[in-house]
Amino acid sequence: MSKKMLVLGEARDGELRNVSFEAIAAAKNISGGGEVVAVLIGDQVQSLGEEMIHYGADRVVTVEHPHLKHYTPDGFGQAFLAVYEEESPDGVVFGHTAMGKDLSPKIASKLGTGLISDVTKIEGEGDDAEFIRPIYSGKAFERVEIKEGLQFITIRPNNIEPLAHDASRSGDVTAKSVEITNLRSVIKDVVRKSTEGVDLSEAKVIVAGGRGVKGPEGFEPLKELANLLGGAVGASRGACDADYCDYSLQIGQTGKVVTPDLYIAAGISGAIQHVAGMSNSKVIVAINKDPEANIFKIADYGIVGDIFEIIPIMIEEIKKIKVS
Repeated sequence: MSKKMLVLGEARDGELRNVSFEAIAAAKNISGGGEVVAVLIGDQVQSLGEEMIHYGADRVVTVEHPHLKHYTPDGFGQAFLAVYEEESPDGVVFGHTAMGKDLSPKIASKLGTGLISDVTKIEGEGDDAEFIRPIYSGKAFERVEIKEGLQFITIRPNNIEPLAHDASRSGDVTAKSVEITNLRSVIKDVVRKSTEGVDLSEAKVIVAGGRGVKGPEGFEPLKELANLLGGAVGASRGACDADYCDYSLQIGQTGKVVTPDLYIAAGISGAIQHVAGMSNSKVIVAINKDPEANIFKIADYGIVGDIFEIIPIMIEEIKKIKVS
């Protein structure tokens, strides 16, 4: 049985986040040939609708309002529920991002429905779709199937491959007017602590540092390596607690959960709290002076040595490859 799916897209700095396209692909998988309707909420998002169509959405509904310039659960919740009531979908897909993790349980509560969060894989389609998600900090996985009612899920970024971009696809992009009222909080200004480089949660390559970098200056070669590889810099909680870097870079159980194609752990011991945030990376390279460090137990490749000797060698070798 085909299903009608509603997908919430996410935009940042006037551009769609990659998880928006991954969510469309997930919805296509679940729909069983049914219609996929994308929803874009913000201050100026109308121009982004066509891109959602090119990545597989059949239609796009946009909701624009001055109160939606910045995310608030009240404002975005009102806008999304207005579209939901009009579309009456069989399923909903959000990204398992900071916004998605905050908004999805509120929406599920309003709708009186269940929610499957942090889905990393979908098997089957339609009523037979099964959702795989990690549990116990990634030490195990559970397989969940929804027998009846709304299929509401959030997907972890970098786990579901987006559909191929097709500029020839066409579909309607319509604007819906929603009155945003009774906001309990209004964001006046946003101060960002990390504004440069690749979004950590969506990065294909991450170079992360731990206490072994010995100070803020120790992150400089990591940044250079990440830039050469087109990736992002991350950190363990130990490095953040030691004031080597900002907490916005923290990866782990109490930080960001990432799934890059390549994860380079430099000077990270491998505490279970950190491993919980990166163990599902496709390839893990660990660099540590201690051959008994826990990080080597999950690494695909391990280098025993001083990061201040090894990282510069890696940088020089990558530069040679890029030149040639």
